[in-house]
Amino acid sequence: MRYRSKSIATWLALLLGATGLHRVYLYGARDGLAWLHLVPSTAGLIGAMRMRHLGQDDQLAWLLTPLLGLMLSQAALVAIIWGLTPDARWDQRFNATQAARPTRWAPVLGAVLALLLGGTALMGTIAFSGQKFFEWQLGR
Repeated sequence: MRYRSKSIATWLALLLGATGLHRVYLYGARDGLAWLHLVPSTAGLIGAMRMRHLGQDDQLAWLLTPLLGLMLSQAALVAIIWGLTPDARWDQRFNATQAARPTRWAPVLGAVLALLLGGTALMGTIAFSGQKFFEWQLGR
């Protein structure tokens, strides 16, 4: 078994977590949950592109766009959890047959950045969804 770095996993979750690449790194390409990340992320990206081209009045776009924000938020949450996991627990779970290696500050810095970016994505998603919901209620 190869060594699985907590630093790499944290930064993959932060930067590419919406695509599921962080799970592929840890569990391999046969991990079904990794591939499931692509469905809502792609739908949200399609919604964002529709909104850019058709405007904010496109109902399908404002229904799909929050999916991207939620996927970015969940990826940031995973980066926070993995980045702050103690080294001993990480090695016990993912590197049971390998010698322990200290991770230093890279995963912690990734967790801090994930808190900033994930909080921003989540608050933006909540605000956007709430605004569109109440606009829809007024238009009925």
